[in-house]
Amino acid sequence: MPLPLSLSLLFTLLTLAFATDIPRFREAPAFRNGPNCAVAGTQGSTIHIAMTLDTTYLRGSIAAVFSVLRHSACPENIAFHFLTSSRHFHNLNRTITSTFPSLSVSLLHFDPLLVRGKISTSVRRALDQPLNYARIYLAELLPNSVDRVIYLDSDLIVVDDVSNLWNIDLRAHVLGAPEYCHANFTSYFTPKFWTTSELSRTFQKRERPPCYFNTGVMVIDVNKWRKGGFTSKLENWMRLQKRHRIYQLGSLPPFLLVFGGEVQRIEHRWNQHGLGGDNIRGLCRDLHPGPVSLLHWSGKGKPWLRIDSNRPCPLDSLWAPYDLLYSPPSSSAAVLLSDG
Repeated sequence: MPLPLSLSLLFTLLTLAFATDIPRFREAPAFRNGPNCAVAGTQGSTIHIAMTLDTTYLRGSIAAVFSVLRHSACPENIAFHFLTSSRHFHNLNRTITSTFPSLSVSLLHFDPLLVRGKISTSVRRALDQPLNYARIYLAELLPNSVDRVIYLDSDLIVVDDVSNLWNIDLRAHVLGAPEYCHANFTSYFTPKFWTTSELSRTFQKRERPPCYFNTGVMVIDVNKWRKGGFTSKLENWMRLQKRHRIYQLGSLPPFLLVFGGEVQRIEHRWNQHGLGGDNIRGLCRDLHPGPVSLLHWSGKGKPWLRIDSNRPCPLDSLWAPYDLLYSPPSSSAAVLLSDG
């Protein structure tokens, strides 16, 4: 009778099995601070950035991190906090730390049970994943020492020094984001919402009329969020949605309901969104007029998928140089890597 596999061998085999879902990435350069930067780790010197992390969007997340570091004057002063609920937790951590060995990074576990029974189906399945709602729980997941954070989606690149976004004055507001007041705000909610007087009065006492904003780029005062109990306020709208169907689009409408009309306005350059097209077909789109500090492929079409299928949109060529997926040295990232 053959001897059973040793526990160590079994562990190795299981690790290899799980690791097959995670591609290989190039190691990024060790980006260093410029001469005018505060000493990394000193009080007030750290820029905190939060993102979600899973195997589906890992390639986009790594490109986003690379772009932030590449354009920062003080990259050693940036700390990334990744929210993940993946069974690949340890392999994701290994991938991030091996790709960015000098990066200050922490992986924070997001329990999908937090949103159990609160998620309603929307127009696109990706919007219904529990991790898409993790941004609602940032204040609970981040260390208490973090009192301000930039939240970034995984389908974007930053082409400016992120400190310019970090240093924006939020004034008395909890949240800052670019607003788009030309968008039809009423379309984000169902007719039932607008015809129910108790609900339609939601925005009457706000600082100003509400406008659409994209939750893929936000600057958040975490202390004000905690003191104001904003996680509970967002959850309340999610529970109401389950009973009455007052909106259609994933995790965005609760943010509009809670913060609409009371967002600190940030320049549009910090979220050139919609480059992934709409949520149904994901057609190619052009940039909005004006300067650009951040390009965001929100919508169905993701640049890495379109590039791999040999059907890229013109603007996907702007994302490609930040793609660290392992490939021969002639890849589009080779120039940026050699300049590091």
